[in-house]
Amino acid sequence: MGSEGVRLERVGGTDSRPLARVFLALLLVVSLVHLASQLVAPGRMLGEATQVLLMPMLGGFILASTAAPRSRTVTLALAAVFFSWLGDSLPRVIDGDPGFLTMVGCFMVAQVFYILLLRRWWRGSVLRRPLGLVPYLLVLAALVVLCGPSAGALLVPVVLYGLALVAMAVLSTGTGLRGGLGGAVFLFSDALIALRSFTDIHIPAQDFWIMLTYILGQFLLVSAILDKDNAAPTVARPQAAGP
Repeated sequence: MGSEGVRLERVGGTDSRPLARVFLALLLVVSLVHLASQLVAPGRMLGEATQVLLMPMLGGFILASTAAPRSRTVTLALAAVFFSWLGDSLPRVIDGDPGFLTMVGCFMVAQVFYILLLRRWWRGSVLRRPLGLVPYLLVLAALVVLCGPSAGALLVPVVLYGLALVAMAVLSTGTGLRGGLGGAVFLFSDALIALRSFTDIHIPAQDFWIMLTYILGQFLLVSAILDKDNAAPTVARPQAAGP
């Protein structure tokens, strides 16, 4: 009888599966059409329709890049993308402050899922380097100072969402440069939304920049998470040698 052995396996990169490349191409096409619509005809039906297709393409990329049974990290990433899709979609059928609160609530849940999965790598994040936290805290403080006077009753949910967003961005640095950049860009995107909603600060083609940074931030973050999760060694079932 032979002895039992343990085999370590690593899964390839996040785009190694052909279907993943298809979803990546679809995400790129939908993104380009959406961004073009934001420049040429913002607020029109083409922009509305393409925005609600973005996260399904990203979710398809996640599914096609991973094999069943999927890890807890991948499942949490899918949940975060799903609630991001709800945040993109529901405000289109809910108007006014209720629609804004619905968007904030959906993205808050998405950030919670991101935080839950990113905490796995917190030891590699800027939490271990306090000076690295300063830029994130300054951004949060600046947004509260700038947006607070006009936020009114929405101030508390906006601040809570801001805290969750900053926590996600900080923890994303634990996945490496790409993931940390994705978290920071995602934070920048939502900062632009806050400035648009609660201040008189506007930049040219603001909706274009919001969506560009949103798409880029989500993709960089998700792809870094998948690569980090795929690179983790997994222990296969022990295999007994034949007689």
